[in-house]
Amino acid sequence: MKYIRLGNTGLKVSRICLGTMTYGSPKWREWVLPEEESRPFIKTSLEAGINFFDTADMYSLGESEAVLGRALKEFAKREQVVIATKVFNPMSDDPNDRGLSRKHIFDSIDASLRRLQTDYVDLYQIHRWDNETPICETLEALHDLVKVGKVRYIGASSMYAWQFAKALYLADLHGWTRFVSMQNHYNLVYREEEREMLPLCRAEGIGVIPWSPLARGFLAGNRQKETKGETTRAKTDDFAHQLYYQDSDFHVVDCVVELAKDRGVAPAQIALAWLLHQPGITAPIIGASKMSHLEDALAALEIELSNQECQSLEEFYQPHPVLGHQ
Repeated sequence: MKYIRLGNTGLKVSRICLGTMTYGSPKWREWVLPEEESRPFIKTSLEAGINFFDTADMYSLGESEAVLGRALKEFAKREQVVIATKVFNPMSDDPNDRGLSRKHIFDSIDASLRRLQTDYVDLYQIHRWDNETPICETLEALHDLVKVGKVRYIGASSMYAWQFAKALYLADLHGWTRFVSMQNHYNLVYREEEREMLPLCRAEGIGVIPWSPLARGFLAGNRQKETKGETTRAKTDDFAHQLYYQDSDFHVVDCVVELAKDRGVAPAQIALAWLLHQPGITAPIIGASKMSHLEDALAALEIELSNQECQSLEEFYQPHPVLGHQ
């Protein structure tokens, strides 16, 4: 396994991060794996050297955190893993059980720590921007969590670059803990982050840990425009259907598949290899519901793409509306 610093911090993370939205309760989403089926993926990841695990309180309404917490407690030493979770989305019908208010952040971290069975979270991320809470309230609350030891580092997720720049500026202005990472939407069929967010992150020393690096499976090369795919998730993932499936996206996938055939590897390996070679990318967050998904991600670490190959993969990209901020 290869390891890399998370942004400008001294924290070392594996170049692949295992995302755990797929693990928890099928009652939340029918494609989610129950705990018994989830544990082998976490165990195998640890055995492969992955030390970086990403979850969120909203995944299976807390059950994903619980599954991850129990598995890591059994399979790993706490100090040898990096646990990342998130806060923002509604956890109940209570009007205060959502967003980025000081109250919700303080309540949510305690609930996440209980489910994860740990005294601290390595990386605590705001899942989205909260238009109803002043960002200064959010930043000070996160800073206080760092100071009391419940959180080691803080990160952010999909938002506009101006919002992230404002948050970084205000943290510096007030002497609060700074965001060290950005978990954004970035892959071969969604490259709008190259315009502003990625240059901002490089300039500010922010680690980039993209979500959906395979476009929710779209870049695996097995989707059709009419049927949306064969798996349960592909057919029922309305969110993915809103993000992708324009004609140019299929042209990009065709290029991925063609290069994969030439190289004798899986299309997912090519798509991840391209992402891993982009400047400033720390660790893509991969989801795995089949062991082959994890194996492809690990194999992608060993693939070196030439400039010409990268250009061929990028040739047919067409701009998209801004997607994934909601």
